Amino acid sequence: MTLSPSENALKSLQENLGTLIEELPNLEHGKWIQRALAVLVRLTQEEIERLDWKILTASVEDMERAFQVFYPYRHIRKVTIFGSARVATNTPEYKLAAEFAHNLTQQGFMVMTGAGGGIMEAGHEGAGQEKSFGLNIELPFEQGANSVIEGDPKLVNFKYFFTRKLFFLKESDAIALFPGGFGTQDEAFECLTLCQTGRSGPLPLVLIDKVGGTYWQEWDAYIRKHLVKGGLISDSDSSLYTITDNLDIACDAINSFYRVYHSSRYVGDLLIMRLKSELSDAQVEQLNENFSDILVKGKIEKSQILPEEMPDETSELPRLIFHFNRKDLGRLYQLIAAISQMKASSAATIHPERK
Repeated sequence: MTLSPSENALKSLQENLGTLIEELPNLEHGKWIQRALAVLVRLTQEEIERLDWKILTASVEDMERAFQVFYPYRHIRKVTIFGSARVATNTPEYKLAAEFAHNLTQQGFMVMTGAGGGIMEAGHEGAGQEKSFGLNIELPFEQGANSVIEGDPKLVNFKYFFTRKLFFLKESDAIALFPGGFGTQDEAFECLTLCQTGRSGPLPLVLIDKVGGTYWQEWDAYIRKHLVKGGLISDSDSSLYTITDNLDIACDAINSFYRVYHSSRYVGDLLIMRLKSELSDAQVEQLNENFSDILVKGKIEKSQILPEEMPDETSELPRLIFHFNRKDLGRLYQLIAAISQMKASSAATIHPERK
């Protein structure tokens, strides 16, 4: 009996799943694949609508495309540039964004933007196609990809804003924001929220304006008047970002962040902070004196890689470990800045753009 196309597809799927399930115990990430499959199986037993399945499928397809594009570049640090799509090419903001992107690539970074016009196009123009990623959103009216990134394999088209934002934060090692409208403000506050709550790993946020511009200064005045003074955020939360109209300061804010700090993760209740060079005992003691307020218990201590971290590509890097209270993220940024100042006169053992 001849099977219909849909029956053939179902049979092929069943065979592929059978093979996958047999191989799970030997796969590197088998337990996570099993969890993902278990979620799908549970959902088949729930009463959810066709639209729900469409949303689930399209969002997973968004992530599949992005995972494939970014994987070959996983060890290269990337800077995301946000800003208005309505900025003309002859404006100071456009020229500044292009120059900033060019400077970043000269230091070894790659540049990501939303792939549209204005500041986004300036970022790609300054970085050049080879050093650019575009994370485009499919809309019924505007926004096709700009001419620099159009057709490049590093252009990812997303159906949903939330999956697009996920990859902006997942792949970014720094965020630079130029003046913009609702979209830019949304991106600014979401980045700040994720950094302030610890849902994103520490990374530098730089708010850049044209020379003499007041866009971010007035934004910051609002933050301090209504949020800080009102007790809605901590005073130290202003340490999450740097405001400047000077590209040297903007680039240094990113480079100095990674002068010594490399990355961090949690093992249980311990925050593991990986460093590019080891601190002296005296320097660690100074950190304990200045930052004891962010510790739940114990002290900041030097460490090598913990068994729970293995396997890990950063195994050779020295570490600081401590019981961080997970709420004073502004103070954590101040700690990273203090570490950078301690080692300001010594060369980093690994170039800033290497993860």
